Amino acid sequence: MRRKDYYFIIIIALFSFLLILPFTHHLFFGFTNEYKVLGGFIKFFLFATIGDIISWRLIHKNYRVKGLIYKAIVWGLIGVVIVFIFDIFHQGVLALQASGLLPLENNALATAFLVSLFMNFTFAPTMMMFHRISDRYIERKIDEPTVAFNTVLKEINYLGFIRFVVFKTLPLFWLPAHTITFILPAEYRVFFASLLGVALGLILGLAKHVNTKEG
Repeated sequence: MRRKDYYFIIIIALFSFLLILPFTHHLFFGFTNEYKVLGGFIKFFLFATIGDIISWRLIHKNYRVKGLIYKAIVWGLIGVVIVFIFDIFHQGVLALQASGLLPLENNALATAFLVSLFMNFTFAPTMMMFHRISDRYIERKIDEPTVAFNTVLKEINYLGFIRFVVFKTLPLFWLPAHTITFILPAEYRVFFASLLGVALGLILGLAKHVNTKEG
């Protein structure tokens, strides 16, 4: 480990301590729970970006993440969308159970699993592909300001994305992870999802590296 790794670990540890400390805990969560849309932006802006930083460090051996602030803003916007998506899918599954189109209406675990199932195999691939394209576009735009968006679209390894992200991470990681998310009380779901955002940033960053090598 290098000196900067220790600095990074210390910063993350201090940040985690502030989230646990009663005063700052209530301040942060009180604000983000009252202003849910802004809270979703802040949580993903912070936590998913940490995953991006870690994946960049593992791949490039440094912390100079290309286009970091732009990538963090994209994560924040994804967090805003997720605030709405969580309610859409959860309320949708409850309505389908109440109408008899889905089973196990009063089973919390089954409901959480169904919400995770529908969300991960409809919304999640679209969101992850959006992130892949935006991430690539930001990096290319910094290297070559005149690069065309169509050029970036042609550089994406779609087959590698489907093989790794869709066929492996969705059923093996995100399906069970989001089942846990929807077992939790509603006020903790977006926060837990933002913690999973660390893993999301890491997985998508590493997947991009693997797919680039394969492509």
